[in-house]
Amino acid sequence: MSLLPQEQFKKFLENSKEVLILIPENPDCDAVGSAFGLFFFLERIGIDPTIASSGQISDKFSFLPRPRNIINDISGSRDFVLSFNTKDNKITGIRKEQNGDTLNIYLTPEKGSLNPKDFSFILAKFKYDLIITIGCSDLEKLGSIYLNNPDLFFEIPIVNIDSNSNNESFGQTNLVDVTACSSSEIIKRALEEISKEMLDKNIATCLLAGIICATDSFQKKNTTPRCLSAAADLMEKGAEQQEIIRWLYKTQPLHVLKLMGRLMSKINWEEEAKIVWAPLSIEDFVQSRSNPETLPLILEKLKENYSEGRIFIVTYSSSPSETMAVVRMAEPDKLGGMQQILGGKTSQGVLEIKLDIPDTYSAGRFIAEKIKSAL
Repeated sequence: MSLLPQEQFKKFLENSKEVLILIPENPDCDAVGSAFGLFFFLERIGIDPTIASSGQISDKFSFLPRPRNIINDISGSRDFVLSFNTKDNKITGIRKEQNGDTLNIYLTPEKGSLNPKDFSFILAKFKYDLIITIGCSDLEKLGSIYLNNPDLFFEIPIVNIDSNSNNESFGQTNLVDVTACSSSEIIKRALEEISKEMLDKNIATCLLAGIICATDSFQKKNTTPRCLSAAADLMEKGAEQQEIIRWLYKTQPLHVLKLMGRLMSKINWEEEAKIVWAPLSIEDFVQSRSNPETLPLILEKLKENYSEGRIFIVTYSSSPSETMAVVRMAEPDKLGGMQQILGGKTSQGVLEIKLDIPDTYSAGRFIAEKIKSAL
């Protein structure tokens, strides 16, 4: 009789010592909150966890308790072994020497010299017992971690946790529930099945932050009675709802607020394609004491303020003859499709495009028209 996914998950954890938690290249708050909560839970039950993401985790989540082990690549997670057959000739000494870019390893045999046939090269097992992916509809969402380490995903069992309807069920165990409001809700239920007593204030805070983000503070249609019940349970565990909302929706640095104010006075709305776009000048950055690195957050605030919008664009001068445009989608999974239309590259959940158009307003108008024509 085959085990249910939850039972399989529990069994995997019982047999694991080191677990790799993987989140998308551009993780949203649900992925971050659920990964952090899972990390602290695994620590409490005696497992050594690591969180990895190809991209950077936004400072927006700095208010959450921070796991000690977060990495951007997993190089070094697998040893390369030189194996020696010492049946006929023991090795009595080993030393190494770094000579410029060359590392020399010296072996002293018990007698005579070593036979080259007695040694071989072996790839050791990866140090992780289990991979848990969160909020990834497919493995490509992991970015360079997947592209640079394909063997990892064939040799280590995967638990796939997600609430997206387009999930490809690529794991050996798939905790995929499209009726859940978020990955955080799924993980909350899964962890309670293992040990409800282990859910402390830190874990509850991280998971509640994920739920609040995924439901836009319980305003989206994915807010179900079961989701509200999960949130209430987490608040009983000590998660502070108002503190989470204050950090996620209300507290912003002064330079962000100033730049947002200048941008709001230049908003353009394309009703047909549901595009919200605005041009920014060098003066806007100077007067607000801000810089283009702020724009991913600005786009996120635009998305929050214009619930009808599907595509959000900001243009700004990158040189006297060029304009940069940054684009965010209301549905992040569609960013790849927009990249096929406009070109450019993706970073931090936004699409960045360079245009040979000196005027930022003209550049914004050009992109909006190109999107409307493509759609």
